[in-house]
Amino acid sequence: MFNLGDIMVCTFFGHWLISDSIVPKIEEAIVDLIENHGVNKFYVGTHGGFDYKSFVILQKLSEKYDIDYKQVLSRVPVKRQEYDMTDYSLAVVPEGIEKAPPRFGIDYRNRWMIKQADYVITYINNTIESNAAKYAEIAEKRGKNIIKLGKY
Repeated sequence: MFNLGDIMVCTFFGHWLISDSIVPKIEEAIVDLIENHGVNKFYVGTHGGFDYKSFVILQKLSEKYDIDYKQVLSRVPVKRQEYDMTDYSLAVVPEGIEKAPPRFGIDYRNRWMIKQADYVITYINNTIESNAAKYAEIAEKRGKNIIKLGKY
């Protein structure tokens, strides 16, 4: 079981395009982790539908549960533009990412998220040329607890 005060972390890897029908499954998996496994910190990427839907669910659940959730950026943000409405208070930049070449920012961010995670929720229906599948496999090899919402 878990002890109150322990920090248990979950992160997410899934496809860019997803159906709204997956939203209840994502929410159910998150609630289970909070209520039954003591997960209280969530890191979400910023690319694609699965990340977006997961983040919106976390925003909603934060009204009921005492959880911390952040979007993990794949690069250090540049100076704000006049009409930039991004809420950086809900974002985190992995330490050291500023040294990674820009084209490797997503890879650096995803590996950082895996390193932090105790649990990984995945939504993968196709492993062909799937970055989500690649990072889910890395997480599995590193002994992370994987919750599979897709076919793989």
